[in-house]
Amino acid sequence: MFHEARYGILSAVIAAFGRVMAEVGAILIVGGNIAGYTRVMTTTIALETDKGNFELAVALGIILLAISFAVNAVLHGVQKKGSIAAL
Repeated sequence: MFHEARYGILSAVIAAFGRVMAEVGAILIVGGNIAGYTRVMTTTIALETDKGNFELAVALGIILLAISFAVNAVLHGVQKKGSIAAL
C-alpha cells in the first residue's frame, strides 16, 4: 500500500515543509521569542527586518531558500528514482 501512496505522501511532506518554513505568527505565539532558546530562522528574519538590519535578514532568507531548495531537490530525486524503478 505504501508503494502506491508514495507520491501522495511525498507531496504532503513537501507541502507541510513549505508551510512550516513560511510560518512566523504561530511560531511567535506558541514558541515565544527567547533568543538562543526558541527563536527560529523565520522569526529572526522578521525581527531583524523590523530592526532595520536588512543585510542579516536577506542573508538568512537566502540560507532559508537554499535549505528549502535542497530539501525539495532531494524529495524530487526520490520521486524520480521511484518512477524509474517502477518502469
